[in-house]
Amino acid sequence: MRRPPPLLWLPLLLQLGGRSAAAPPADPLSQLPAPRNPKIHLYNAKQLLSWEPVCLHSDRGPVVYHVQYKYSNSNEWLDTAQVNCTKITSTECHFTPASLSEGFPMHFNVSLRVRAELEGHVSAWVSAPWFQHYRNVTIGPPENIWVTPGDGSLIIRVSPPFDVDASLVTFSYYVHYWEWAGIEQVKGPFQSNSIVLSDLKPLQVYCLQVKAELFWEAPNISRPGHLSNITCQETTVDASTRLQQIILIAVGTLLLLTVLAGTCHFLVLKYRGLIKYWFHSPPSIPLQIEEYLKDPEQPILEALDKDSSPKDDAWDSVSIVFPGKE
Repeated sequence: MRRPPPLLWLPLLLQLGGRSAAAPPADPLSQLPAPRNPKIHLYNAKQLLSWEPVCLHSDRGPVVYHVQYKYSNSNEWLDTAQVNCTKITSTECHFTPASLSEGFPMHFNVSLRVRAELEGHVSAWVSAPWFQHYRNVTIGPPENIWVTPGDGSLIIRVSPPFDVDASLVTFSYYVHYWEWAGIEQVKGPFQSNSIVLSDLKPLQVYCLQVKAELFWEAPNISRPGHLSNITCQETTVDASTRLQQIILIAVGTLLLLTVLAGTCHFLVLKYRGLIKYWFHSPPSIPLQIEEYLKDPEQPILEALDKDSSPKDDAWDSVSIVFPGKE
């Protein structure tokens, strides 16, 4: 087969070049970027999907997002019915149910996906990792804690972190407690919401924290929770114990006083002479004689003779005693 002359190729090339020049440029929105880093946040009953926003330099309006879900036993993606996650401008979607009968069943495998949309243009779908609420949830501390002091005990009542299907999962509780400035101890697990810490010292301050743990029996999965805030309370004693303590204190005080009194009496008898010496005042010179010794020229003795009455100088008898000879 012979090739056509070169001049015959010229009209064909011009025609193709004209068509190529007349083609419109590609619309940049036809390649709308997909949201990035979708993440599932599960805390107690809270369920939240978040993602990074799609940023476009366009004056056609804000980018909106569309979220869908499906269960592991189905291939059909569905729009959420309980919450509106279609054409939203926010970069997160809350699926937190108001009750156990609403929202995603917490023991189901759930997959979520999201895409960006702008005036009829859509991005590719991007999926978040599948999750099971009971398997992946972060357990917070018990919602409420009430502590009532007892006779050498503490009575603790707690409420679970969130509502669960009791036929599938259960909560158990651990109590971390310690005497004021003492060593921490742990008791548990307790299956009941009412816990009694017994064998405590009466009239002592104890501090405690409570932790909940979720147990899913079918797949044998447990999820430990976070500790609660520290609560401190002083234990009490009953009336009979308090009366016994008062009697013991009174008897002990009486015995101590008796011992002290007996000891003091014994010491007084043993060291009587020394005690008299310590507490006996030394003899003193009369004031007139002391003044005479200071100044003998003063007629103090004559004045004393004049002031003395005859009755004071009268005696019934006078005895003269001579020292005996050796």
